[in-house]
Amino acid sequence: MSVFDPNSLTLPTGSNFINGARVAGIGAEIPVRRPSDGQVYGHLDSAGRSQVDAAVQGAYDAYRNSGWAKADPRQRMRVLRRWADLLDAHINELAALEAVGSTRTIAEATAWDVPYSAECIRFYAEFADKVGGEVAATTPDKLGLTITEPYGVVAAVAPWNLPIVMAVWKLAPAIAAGNSVVLKPSEMTPFSIVRVAELAIQAGLPAGIFNIVQGDGRSVGDSLCRHPLVAKVTFTGSTRTGAAIMTACAETGPKPVTLELGGKSPQLVFADCPDMDKTAGIVARAITLNAGQVCVAGSRLIVQESVAGQVVDLITARFRALKAAPTWDPSSTLSPIISHPQLDRIDGIVGRTVAAGARLITGGGRAAGPQDGSFFQPTILADLDAAAEAVREEIFGPVLTVQTFREEEEALALANDTQYGLAAGVHTGDVARALRAVRGLEAGTVWVNRYGRSNDFMLPTGGFKRSGIGKDLGREAYMANLKVKTALVEF
Repeated sequence: MSVFDPNSLTLPTGSNFINGARVAGIGAEIPVRRPSDGQVYGHLDSAGRSQVDAAVQGAYDAYRNSGWAKADPRQRMRVLRRWADLLDAHINELAALEAVGSTRTIAEATAWDVPYSAECIRFYAEFADKVGGEVAATTPDKLGLTITEPYGVVAAVAPWNLPIVMAVWKLAPAIAAGNSVVLKPSEMTPFSIVRVAELAIQAGLPAGIFNIVQGDGRSVGDSLCRHPLVAKVTFTGSTRTGAAIMTACAETGPKPVTLELGGKSPQLVFADCPDMDKTAGIVARAITLNAGQVCVAGSRLIVQESVAGQVVDLITARFRALKAAPTWDPSSTLSPIISHPQLDRIDGIVGRTVAAGARLITGGGRAAGPQDGSFFQPTILADLDAAAEAVREEIFGPVLTVQTFREEEEALALANDTQYGLAAGVHTGDVARALRAVRGLEAGTVWVNRYGRSNDFMLPTGGFKRSGIGKDLGREAYMANLKVKTALVEF
């Protein structure tokens, strides 16, 4: 897609979506800025408390009365397929809406984000008539059954880093399973998903099955999670916010939760990699994709001592070749940081870590880009011990720390020395070593000789330790949106 004028996009009035229509919020008005140049490009009209209540009540009524939950499963499948087809048909419109106000470049949003989201909807559409209960083994004069049923109203709280993709991860399995959903997007990236909701109605989804309430976490997100008609909550974001959501669900339920939280993911590089240049490219992309603003970002390089210099040099060359440009410029290869406060946070962590004795190999500060844009140089920090702030804290920026090891056991110990356990990468030419590492790493996902997700929707994702509970994607995400009822029949 060619460069587009960010000022040419028209944002329709009404940022909330309740009972099948856009609704103007009656809560606080929040200015929404483009991270590429700091300009305010829209104002978010937050939902008031009464509108949160209306959205949840509407979702509950649609769940009970629209027929969606009790429809022929293949009818649900057909609606979801039409919805996915409409995303594909509106790819340029959706990609522009996504790119203008987020960290996603227009090239990435067009080539991956929107098509991936459409395919995710299709994947869960196929689950609609493929999953049911079971017949239990019991005596011949009885019939024991387990029956799966949707929860009802699912509250979903999605992050800003991949707005459409992360929202669809929540929406697709919940709606395919027969639930209704009330979504709260991030107040920093609120607009593109509302257009996705309109396309759902156009595809035939009953009004009220998919609703959106806008606003910040304290005024809108907390009210949504605590609402008595919300039966389940799913969230992606920080560990701190995840703990607050889990508390709210315990106090007002208890309600089941799915939490995909923070990460500080290691990438282990062994000297026996057959193609070190290729490996360096994988490692570099794992921390610079979306400027490191991905939960699974491979932010800790743990490299065998004998090849550390070579690997770091190769990664450094790739870092320096990246181009900071607005997200609406297809030549951009380095995304902006989502906001100036987040840019300041990254800059602070790097500065303090260097002041404490770390060696700065490349980067280390704000990147040149459009005036008032929030860009940070891809950065490599070495000579670090395990207690260094940049090693311990999730930075959520393009900052790679380097630690070295001699033996395999030392590598695994360094990798597991973290409060997080979301993902990890292993790069080796030794199959046995790779399998040992897969077993030994304390992470919910381990990639071998690659890093990052693909379109294998059947593979679930989720973390260990402080990286969360439950799974997105896969059969697990679909089953997490169903409750199980037991029946024992005897005449």
